[in-house]
Amino acid sequence: MNNASEQTPDQQVGRYRSLLEVTEAIALHRDLHELFRDLAQRLPQVVSVHFVGLSLYNAERNTVRLHTLQANVPAEIIGGHESSLENSPAGFVWKQQDALIVHDVNEEDRWPETIRRMKEDGINSFCVVPLTTPVGRLGAIIFSSLKKAAYDGCDLEFLKQVGKQVALAVENALNFQNAQSYQKQLTRERDRQRLLLEINNAVVSHLNLGDLLKAISACLRQVIPHDLAAISLYDPESRQLLSHALDFPKNQEFFGIGLPIPIEGTPAGRAFTSRQTVLVRHLDLAQFPEELIKSAAAEGLKSGCSIPLISHHRVLGTLEIASLHDDAFTEQDAELLTQVGSQIAIAVENALAYQQIEALKNKLAKEKLYLEEEIRATGHNFEEIVGESAALKRILQQVETVAPTDSTVLIQGETGTGKELIARAIHNLSGRHERTFVKMNCAAIPTGLLESELFGHERGAFTGAIAQKIGRFELAHQGTLFLDEIGDISLELQSKLLRVLQEQEFERLGSNRTIKVNVRLITATNQDLAQMVAEKHFRGDLYYRLNVFPVTLPSLRERTEDIPLLIRYFAQKYARQMNKPIETIPAEAIAALSKYPWPGNIRELENLIERSVILSQGTELRVPLGELKGSAAASSDGNATLEAAERKHILRVLQETNWVIGGPSGAATRLGMKRTTLQSKIQRLGITRPS
Repeated sequence: MNNASEQTPDQQVGRYRSLLEVTEAIALHRDLHELFRDLAQRLPQVVSVHFVGLSLYNAERNTVRLHTLQANVPAEIIGGHESSLENSPAGFVWKQQDALIVHDVNEEDRWPETIRRMKEDGINSFCVVPLTTPVGRLGAIIFSSLKKAAYDGCDLEFLKQVGKQVALAVENALNFQNAQSYQKQLTRERDRQRLLLEINNAVVSHLNLGDLLKAISACLRQVIPHDLAAISLYDPESRQLLSHALDFPKNQEFFGIGLPIPIEGTPAGRAFTSRQTVLVRHLDLAQFPEELIKSAAAEGLKSGCSIPLISHHRVLGTLEIASLHDDAFTEQDAELLTQVGSQIAIAVENALAYQQIEALKNKLAKEKLYLEEEIRATGHNFEEIVGESAALKRILQQVETVAPTDSTVLIQGETGTGKELIARAIHNLSGRHERTFVKMNCAAIPTGLLESELFGHERGAFTGAIAQKIGRFELAHQGTLFLDEIGDISLELQSKLLRVLQEQEFERLGSNRTIKVNVRLITATNQDLAQMVAEKHFRGDLYYRLNVFPVTLPSLRERTEDIPLLIRYFAQKYARQMNKPIETIPAEAIAALSKYPWPGNIRELENLIERSVILSQGTELRVPLGELKGSAAASSDGNATLEAAERKHILRVLQETNWVIGGPSGAATRLGMKRTTLQSKIQRLGITRPS
């Protein structure tokens, strides 16, 4: 091997000149890739170098990574390879802190992966020198040649000197990069803190979700550019997200307020269920197949981010931001948005709480009475049936179920609960709604005339029958016949009624001609027909024929949440009839009426409100609350309390017998009554088994 003394003076001068040029290159370049590209062009003048590579040590992973690789010959260079110290010549040199020469890669069996890559590039020999400064070990420089045995002792000494010069440049470059990275981190943190402060100011300044979103979106655009922002909140009833606010200048109608956003098949739904921010770099309709996402793609949206809004361990909804560009948001953006989401969640919760407070505040004040249209039951098209309570909705669902059929319906309930309205609703929703609805109160007609009213009579059929009379069954042909207070008809007439129900035919009084009819029968009673059957006061066969589809109406005290709606409805109704300018109802009056037990149910309430309208002289409804005190005291020991006690007692026995009604150990035996009687009472009292 040659040494420095064997070099010619011209060779020595050339190498010193090259070292000087390396020093000048170091002064010119801060970028390590540019520096090593320059070295790959300069060094071949004095030493056989075709590739120059820089491998840096990673202390956290205890590996060496090929940071840059430059060549002065045509080659397809791929950098970034990372290896353990044992599997790389650079790692070996870093560990030993001594230079390494390999004269022929074909004879080298260490570091097979690195040698394989060198062979692919046509390299036949290489030299590796450590890259070390007084501060520490940085890595190694690899000089490679297409020639075999390209490096001798003189070359090694020269390349070591090059390594010492480059080590200082690498250290300075790394320090500069770290300083830049730190400066960027400081700038990013400053922008983050400023954004959080601005969003906090927006949060405390806006209680309307639309205004809140616009303010937040404007703040976010300064740090995270985007084209769309939206807030969606979870709706427990529909089990979907509903859009509540949108900021999309391109198309402000894209998200309609209240638009449902499915949980499945949308980034928002995934963020809501996972409680994690969902970053969508490229909108994939196969991954998110919902029609809403297809609409977003049609609008030109290509990437987005969905952030769950979590407050007090509860997910309220999501914040959506989207861009018209691909890959518009980074992991750092998603992290910042997650932090912003927690602030927005608090603001959303405050806005919702504010809405509730405003609603309660308005309820405590005088309630406005709007006279433009009548109040109807929400979600149902039933005339004059007012209310939103669960008990009433359950009844209306039963009405909707049985109305399309021609089955007989038995409506049970206390006096004044609206049995006729339910019967009329069944008729109106049936296929017979274009035909006649005939009603008759069986208790209001003397027993001797009841048969004539039902079936009609011929002239001279009895004293006073001076002309032929058409009965209610004939009048109701192809329509509906409603018989109220069915429990008051006599046993003799019950048998004739049963025949009409079974055969759909009858004869008028005084005639032997059979008349066929097609009538749907609806009956109603406030009596316990099952008990009357047990006491032989009502025919069992007729009862079972009438009781095909029983509907038990709740009393007004069982649906107290409907009382304010009924008060407004009746006040509006009678104010119109009497042409009185009533506009408000005192909140204390509504509260007092809601607490009253209403033994007369809706009929009693309607009569009181009609009397109140008569007494009112100005725009405020004057309710005579003093009249309720005596009635309330009288009712406290009356039927309502007895019925409540009976209901409570039956419910307790049912729970103790695990809801077994019949049998020797059933509830009916323990209560000392027949099974059918108990079943009737359960229906009348509105007792239902918990699910």
